[in-house]
Amino acid sequence: MSLCAVDYRYGRPAMKALFSEEARLERLLQVEAALAGAQADLGLLPAAAAKEIARVAVGKKVAVARVNALERETGHDIMAVVLALTEQCSGDAGRYVHLGATSNDILDTATALQLRDAIRILREDLDALVDTLAGLAKKHRNTVMLGRTHGQAATPITFGLKMAVFALEIHRHRERLREAERRIVVGKMSGAVGTGAAFGPKALEIEERVARRLGIGCEEASSQVVGRDRHAELILLLANLAASCEKLCTEVRNLQRTEIGEAAEAFARKRQVGSSTMAHKENPVTSENVCGLARVVRGFVVPALEDVPLWHERDLTNSSAERILIPHALVLVDDILAKTASVYANLRVYPERMRENLERTKGQVMAEAVMIALVSKGLGRQEAHQVVRDVALEAREKGLHLREVLLKHPRLRGKFTAKEADAVMDPARYTGSAGAIVDRVLRVVS
Repeated sequence: MSLCAVDYRYGRPAMKALFSEEARLERLLQVEAALAGAQADLGLLPAAAAKEIARVAVGKKVAVARVNALERETGHDIMAVVLALTEQCSGDAGRYVHLGATSNDILDTATALQLRDAIRILREDLDALVDTLAGLAKKHRNTVMLGRTHGQAATPITFGLKMAVFALEIHRHRERLREAERRIVVGKMSGAVGTGAAFGPKALEIEERVARRLGIGCEEASSQVVGRDRHAELILLLANLAASCEKLCTEVRNLQRTEIGEAAEAFARKRQVGSSTMAHKENPVTSENVCGLARVVRGFVVPALEDVPLWHERDLTNSSAERILIPHALVLVDDILAKTASVYANLRVYPERMRENLERTKGQVMAEAVMIALVSKGLGRQEAHQVVRDVALEAREKGLHLREVLLKHPRLRGKFTAKEADAVMDPARYTGSAGAIVDRVLRVVS
């Protein structure tokens, strides 16, 4: 019976597969094989034994069902893996399995392998989303629309600038992940309390060789476990990334509002249904889905941080929490990124509605442009601000266009010709360096 919606509703197959029972066991066995190989390299166990351990470990000779049965008997997950691996080894190779290691040498290093593979998927997700946003920024470099602050009409911007801002934000997450990966993808092979005593005088060499064989980093100094600040950094990064995706999808939800209507999610005309009763509805359901899942991901931050302060060289309070939060956070963020990229890749953009919404303000959004123009004509900035405020209020109260009141206002009579007023009130002429900023961002994220 599937209980969690991640099992049957959310998440993509590739990421979910990394955290299946089979995948976890596969990586645990890879680490055991790497340990035996490193010890054999240093003459600490027979090469033939290491070869046999590797044959069994990577040859899918150990079954999840057998490991689970042994765990029910022993009450210990890693010991069950050790016993299952040992019983499949021929000759006396089994006697060397797990030699000198403690459970978290294997478990934490296997987790590092999962994190490495998960981060590869996230990097692809981030590349796809940045490329999609950059493409929209380029396409709509000069598409003028209403800027909004506090939910109210502000001054004109371009849709391309909006997309460039988003592309750069996701690019920063891409950089954060790249920079953090070396701190996150780290294993250990240093024994019960981090001294490596059971490995003997070549403990440090064993640890380095295991990490090198597996292609991951190695904890320079550990307790019985890899420092959970490393895992916390990942979860914090994922929560931050999820928050940005919620920001992007909240923008779509707002732009798709009936009274705005400047952009909208794709809608399959033939079969998609927006409401079980309101047949006319086209809802931003994918964006809403992203926003909901992002809130779940941010909820993992607290347990991730609380896993950091373990007692002395370790306790077990982190184990149950991270078995849930690490795979769920990664699966959900992968899903969030893919959905956000899909929303923007298939976004319906309506430049005509953008122009309509600009015009609907009756010139109010050009108040700043008028103020700046008045300063160039000799008024002080504060004086210009006050008079434009008065003009804007009068225009709103009378339902008139700002241009009409501007040309007739006694304090501004003669300041503008009709032609000058038209130029000052043209939104397309008041987007500043938006185009150049888009170009700059495209160079950064490419």
